[in-house]
Amino acid sequence: MLNTLSVVIPALNEEDGIANIVERVLSVKEPLVQVGVDNLELIVVDDGSTDRTPDIVASYPDVVLVKHPVNKGYGAAIKTGFREAKGNFLAFLDADGTYPPEFFPQLCVPLLEDGADLVIGSRMAGADSEMPLVRRIGNTIFATLVSIISNRRVTDSASGQRVLRNDVLPTLYPLPDGLNFTPVMSTRAMHEHIKVVEVPIPYKERLGRSKLSVVRDGMRFLNTILITALTYNPARIFGLIGTSLIGMGVLSSFWRTIRRSPAKREDSLLVSWFAGLVLSAAGVFIFSVGTLFNYTVSLFHKRPVRQGLFGQPIFEKPLEEYFGWIGSGLAAAGGLLYSLYVWRRWNKPRNEIAPWFVPASSTVLVLTGLQLIASWLLTIVLSELRDRDAKVESDLGNTIY
Repeated sequence: MLNTLSVVIPALNEEDGIANIVERVLSVKEPLVQVGVDNLELIVVDDGSTDRTPDIVASYPDVVLVKHPVNKGYGAAIKTGFREAKGNFLAFLDADGTYPPEFFPQLCVPLLEDGADLVIGSRMAGADSEMPLVRRIGNTIFATLVSIISNRRVTDSASGQRVLRNDVLPTLYPLPDGLNFTPVMSTRAMHEHIKVVEVPIPYKERLGRSKLSVVRDGMRFLNTILITALTYNPARIFGLIGTSLIGMGVLSSFWRTIRRSPAKREDSLLVSWFAGLVLSAAGVFIFSVGTLFNYTVSLFHKRPVRQGLFGQPIFEKPLEEYFGWIGSGLAAAGGLLYSLYVWRRWNKPRNEIAPWFVPASSTVLVLTGLQLIASWLLTIVLSELRDRDAKVESDLGNTIY
């Protein structure tokens, strides 16, 4: 089978640099043959340019020109190019000359030799880079976030130069139409069972004004990364938030207890303890909601999603299987605490204990326990619904006629 690399260049008002990048891409035909890629197809998608960009591209007979009548967005242009592509390998890069097309042969090697499905040209993996400091910091934050929530290491989640197999597109789609096309692709790729490899590439800052807004597009990147991750493993994000709140609650209570000053009122200390208890209860609530989301998401994917905050369960069984026992214990502790409080106030009323603290604390414990018990019951139901089709197929397959 002959290997063909289809390179897509989305272009919007790039008349000053489009000729240069087209010629640089066409010049890698021979280096591609040397690594095992037999043919090169170059597709330029003009995304509603109002300058001479499409006319310049049309002057190259070996280039396929596709026009959008109006501007549809960076991601939309790439997807249009992918639909037109005939190659079994797909690639894309920007039209402004910031990414090096001369590295396409090196990016293809992992596809040919290592069985990679997606190869990302990483600007953050050690090669020379002229990326401005603000964008470098932003890309580091986004890459770290994707790595944490997917439990798979990536150094450049927003790189605009990549090579991938055509047959993995159904797994990666849907992808957005805007500049957040690349970070969403990275997030989906990290959560799907496809092999991702990064290859260091140099990067040059473009001449002229960039179309990327650091603040607006940075917030869009963050939003879409989190939303995409939530569609795969919400318990990881909710679990990290919930665990952080529980930790803050415990530390708050212990710190105030250790730093207790005789000059401070007893009621002030109780307020601190209660605040810590509320933070911990909020953390437990968010954590349990995350596990419910995981089971809901698994109904769509029709497979169990990854369990555990760090990729693997901490306990022998998933933690939510213990929610019933934990919830019953918390509810019982809250009820017992309140009963003891009522008994003591009835038999030996004393004023040194603030009357609000014990009832309020017992209420928080009971409600937290009931929340965990309800979550436990819902995970059982959702688990049964998720596994229903598999059990039906198993029963039908074992039927004796």
